[in-house]
Amino acid sequence: MDHLLFEKAKIRSDPIAALFRIETMIEIVSAQTYHARRGSLKNAFRYGVDYVLTDMATGAPPLLSRNRFNLFSIQDRHHGGPRGGGQGVAWFQKELQRRGLPLEKAQLLLLTQPSFLWFHFNPVSFWIAVIDGTPRAFVAEVNNTFGHRHCYFCAHADFRPIKREDQIEARKLMHVSPFQQVAGQYGFNFEMTEQAFNIRISYKNGDQGVLATLNGLRTPITTGALAKAAVRRPFGAVRVVALIYWQALKLFLKGAPFLRKPEPPTPLVSDAKASGTGS
Repeated sequence: MDHLLFEKAKIRSDPIAALFRIETMIEIVSAQTYHARRGSLKNAFRYGVDYVLTDMATGAPPLLSRNRFNLFSIQDRHHGGPRGGGQGVAWFQKELQRRGLPLEKAQLLLLTQPSFLWFHFNPVSFWIAVIDGTPRAFVAEVNNTFGHRHCYFCAHADFRPIKREDQIEARKLMHVSPFQQVAGQYGFNFEMTEQAFNIRISYKNGDQGVLATLNGLRTPITTGALAKAAVRRPFGAVRVVALIYWQALKLFLKGAPFLRKPEPPTPLVSDAKASGTGS
């Protein structure tokens, strides 16, 4: 059965949620993120996070809105383009057209942590172009706590399906952590199935670096699921920023050198290249 529709039993038990599900593609992804620092100074952590997967169309459960205030919301100005001046999915369409992906065949999705009340911060969101159920291109929209953004466009040259074993490499261009240089390479591994996401970002700079993963199950979004997320991981983006600063404090106390913030890179988007297995 098409994973974008409820099963018949769910439709009978929750017809309003089923209506939202048919009008728009929107799911909740309850995930785990893991970060481990490479090099002589070790640090690792694992946290639960809640993402939303959506095609940015209208229609959503009552606790989630697009472009208006709610308990949870997704705002076009937060995504697709310069930070704070985003254009939403229209920006992603332009980036895909510029590179020749056939838009008439593609479903365009955003995987992101929604805003919570007035608060918004996303370390990384993903714009995804799906054709025939498989990802053909994605943009890692990376934000730091200094107000900067850089986007890494990832795809095979012929836009064939991106498989889990495919590694797409990009030169690191933006200051993300004050404890890591703006140097070295990212390696992206991206798996999207009808059931789950498995995303791996490996950053290497000589014998230094960081391994970051995001793994979570895709489930139908409901008011109940959003309410549980608010209780399970309260304050959304505020919690994310607090955890980032907590880990930074731990690194500082361990003696990690603190690097000064450079200017953000231009242009906003850089192109990654596939390499390794499956490329």
